Amino acid sequence: MPEFDAAVESIRAVDLRSDLVVAEIRPPAGLAPESFALSGDVRPTSHDADSDFGIGRFILLHDPSEPEAWRGAFRIVCFAQAPLEPEMVLDPVLSEVTWSWLMDALSDRGVRFDHPSGTATTINSRGFGEIADQGQGAQIELRASWTPRDDRFGDHVAAWGEFLCLLAGLPPVDSHDVSVLRHRRSSETKNK
Repeated sequence: MPEFDAAVESIRAVDLRSDLVVAEIRPPAGLAPESFALSGDVRPTSHDADSDFGIGRFILLHDPSEPEAWRGAFRIVCFAQAPLEPEMVLDPVLSEVTWSWLMDALSDRGVRFDHPSGTATTINSRGFGEIADQGQGAQIELRASWTPRDDRFGDHVAAWGEFLCLLAGLPPVDSHDVSVLRHRRSSETKNK
């Protein structure tokens, strides 16, 4: 459909920060008549491995029948995950801050959207037995979706990309005095 094709072209034309490597991937099947998906890796060490800093997915769904749950013809679904220092998962406001960073990234790009929803999850784990050498690891994950109310799909992707980099511990590209999360990056402590 022309509306969906234009949305995909808008996404493909977006210019993202150099810390984020983005690739088109196969979208999940059966979620919508038309869909498009991206994977993002923050500072990956190689092309065939996930980043030690953070990973994410961005999915654009299109259904001209405007499903009731979406309240529109398009729905954006995203995922972001980054490792943390284990003591960070004990911070009682970490989930709220994570959510607010996504909302702020969208707002900063000036995109219009409504009906946002999502979950922020912290994971704290320790390896035992044959994987005891992995030690302790922690992660923050955000799964979110929203209904875009404009045709600036490239800006929605740029907001997701900026959020993913911020979650991975990188400062915003336009700010020098921002506190960032402390992340565990060592391969010995990475939680797989």
